[in-house]
Amino acid sequence: MIFEIDNIELYFKEKRILNGIYLKAETNKITGLLGSNGCGKTCLLNIIFGSLTPKYKLIRVDNKPILIPLYQTKLVAYLPQHHFIPVHLKVKTIFKIFKLSWKTFTTHFEVFGHYKNRKIGQLSGGERRLIETYSILKSNTELVLLDEPFSHLSPINIEILKKLILKEKKYKAIVITDHLYRHIIEVTDNLYFIKHGNSKRIKNITELEHLKYLNSSSFN
Repeated sequence: MIFEIDNIELYFKEKRILNGIYLKAETNKITGLLGSNGCGKTCLLNIIFGSLTPKYKLIRVDNKPILIPLYQTKLVAYLPQHHFIPVHLKVKTIFKIFKLSWKTFTTHFEVFGHYKNRKIGQLSGGERRLIETYSILKSNTELVLLDEPFSHLSPINIEILKKLILKEKKYKAIVITDHLYRHIIEVTDNLYFIKHGNSKRIKNITELEHLKYLNSSSFN
């Protein structure tokens, strides 16, 4: 599956947020988004998902225009920045809803083994984030959007999650953004940088230095 979004123009009142954005995501590839806070990365993910309507947009899947919001199809799953699973739900219920194997999950994250009967609201922010990210990542869709999946996670869990993301890309296209840019750079096949409302395909990491996003010491 090849997903493309093009000609994005987004305004909030008179302020232009995005202008002429292009992004491509493909099955078996991870597409990363980088840019400073407030540059429009989350807005772009919401536009792709269909929960935010820009002034202009063109979405294509396998070169065919998609005229309805993607969330109305079975193509996409979206991890927002905020917690989205109700705090009163038990962890085992969440896994049942998302049709996930608890045994498989705890094989990767053994420390969660005794959390099955707890309400998700009783877990730490990082633990909640991990379960939410895993639920979206493993969803039965062709396109996955991950906004800040590494937020509040321990270094060990970040490394495990990165391996799972790399494994999952075999079956779907993944678009990911996070302020922890090193992790994004490490897992992505294609990288886009957003600045002044425009998107730029990054072919060499040193371009991020020229764009004043990173300095030379960041590469060491």
